Amino acid sequence: MDRSPGPYTVQSQYSAPRSPLWDFLRTESGSAAILAAAALFAIVWANVAAHTYTAFWEMHLYVGVGVHGVSLSLHEWVNSGLMTLFFFIVGLEARREFDMGELRDRRRLVLPLAAGVSGMLVPVAVYLAVNAGQPSVHGWGAAMSTDTALALGVLAVVGGRMPGGLRVFLLTITVVDDFVALGVITVAYSERVVVPALLVALGVLGVVLLIRRLGVRRGAVYALLALVTWVALLESRVDPVVVGLAMGLLTYAYPAARADLEHATGLFRLFREQPTPELERSVRVGIVSAISPNDRLQGLFHPWTSYVIVPLFALANAGIPLSAGELWRAFTSPVTLGILVAFVVGKPLGIVGASALTYASSRGRIRPPVGWGAVTAGGAIAGTGFTVSLLIATLAFDGELLQDAKIGILSALVCSLLTSRLVTGLVTALPRGLRQRALLGDAKTIVDLAVPVDPDKDRVRGPRHAPVTIVEYGDYECPYCGLAEPVVRELLGGFGDVRYVWRHLPLTDIHLHAQLAAQGAESAGAQGRYWDMHDLLLSHQGALRLDHLRGYAGDIGLDVEHFERDLRHPRVLARIAEDVESADLSQVAGTPTFFVNGRRHHGAYDIASLSAAVRAARDRAALVAR
Repeated sequence: MDRSPGPYTVQSQYSAPRSPLWDFLRTESGSAAILAAAALFAIVWANVAAHTYTAFWEMHLYVGVGVHGVSLSLHEWVNSGLMTLFFFIVGLEARREFDMGELRDRRRLVLPLAAGVSGMLVPVAVYLAVNAGQPSVHGWGAAMSTDTALALGVLAVVGGRMPGGLRVFLLTITVVDDFVALGVITVAYSERVVVPALLVALGVLGVVLLIRRLGVRRGAVYALLALVTWVALLESRVDPVVVGLAMGLLTYAYPAARADLEHATGLFRLFREQPTPELERSVRVGIVSAISPNDRLQGLFHPWTSYVIVPLFALANAGIPLSAGELWRAFTSPVTLGILVAFVVGKPLGIVGASALTYASSRGRIRPPVGWGAVTAGGAIAGTGFTVSLLIATLAFDGELLQDAKIGILSALVCSLLTSRLVTGLVTALPRGLRQRALLGDAKTIVDLAVPVDPDKDRVRGPRHAPVTIVEYGDYECPYCGLAEPVVRELLGGFGDVRYVWRHLPLTDIHLHAQLAAQGAESAGAQGRYWDMHDLLLSHQGALRLDHLRGYAGDIGLDVEHFERDLRHPRVLARIAEDVESADLSQVAGTPTFFVNGRRHHGAYDIASLSAAVRAARDRAALVAR
């Protein structure tokens, strides 16, 4: 794909860049196995050499200059230091969803917000009921928070047939979860607050807001202010991980604009002609400015948090003795039982119950983005607590109670995995009609295509009134459009109820003949042979000069003189300009970009990926029709 604003990863012969959200989900799911391995290693280490495990993580590390610095144990550096970056990534993804994702329609926040809050309150109530009258009652915070990485990892393992919207729904719930959990840590589990240091931290955050409003874009400035805020919160005895979430939520996300990409292309051409250090710096600045700070920072830090920081956290916190005596004592402890029942029963009950109440109280105006079967599966998967639960457990307990809490968290993780597998199995075993309704639901989807398809105006291939419409924004000189063409043909041949629309987006700054080729296609369309010319242009992408176009016109039996006159006819130019304008309105910056029933298709454009998108769109269209 040319001039893509996102990260570029080859999936197959016909690959396309994945969306930031897709990359986020994939990384979290992939890191779940590493996280589980780290937790298992910690348990083995703590049981084989308990003394060395404890001694290692209690070693102190001093960071500073002279007498000015911070001295913490390795365990504290991981929990309060490195985990700040983890919450920074959570904040970045939440902000991206608000700016560009499903939650840009603020009405869609109501149901997952209610589900997220209820999915914490119900487990807390369960824990308090089990621990009523016990000294352990103050550890309620350890029984409420879902682990994002593990939840998405479990979804990848057991939810292969779940709709894609469940991932977004689950992610939104876990972001709410993490946000509330940080508030709980700050208010309920911080030591006696040192007010002057807290005021300093709040003042520095105020400076961050001010320079953000003034348009300051230098990352080093924000990093320095975030570090000062972190130290001030540490001195105030408020857990400083909250800094990460705050900075992430303040970081803008926006799609790459075509004008910015064209500017970057122009700068690179200047550098190619005159490769000086000054122009090299200009090229780097131009490329960086075309991508949002949110995307850049996710690309930089997310692999580190997923594959290093969170596994290190598990290694530092999951080590518990698992002798028969310890397990017997733990499973008779209200701490272990409270956490176990809270996650396995309370979480699904809270999420599904709040979703149903929100739907009922709004009289059906507010609906979950997926079917009720998928919501139930998501509730079961949300019972996978680990990272934040262990973090709160280490703040709330010590000694045997801490060991009991860890055993409860790990046991809940295993039970939630089994419960999730059972629920997804039951849903997918339903008869086809019921299964589709249970998975997809009947909520209206966000439409990303700004200008709807008009069969009387657009170039349409396939049935005029098909239930599924694929729109491709393409460039006849773009090699990736050429690679996608046989996939589109196979798709149209395999589905009889799909129509295909090509819209022009000639990338004139990098493809010299793209505009002329688009004019050639429209000129052929004036004589009723648009698709014949379209196919020839895509099969001869290296030969798109005017003399080539004349030859193609003759090959398909056009009046060549008439064809040449129409090439620069105002009607033809206006038709292409309308397509380009519609691409800008839909925030399309590169080619090929596909929309399936108005929803932007992210990921590979091979036959498997596009077929899956078409089947999902057809099933949803059938549900709406019923």
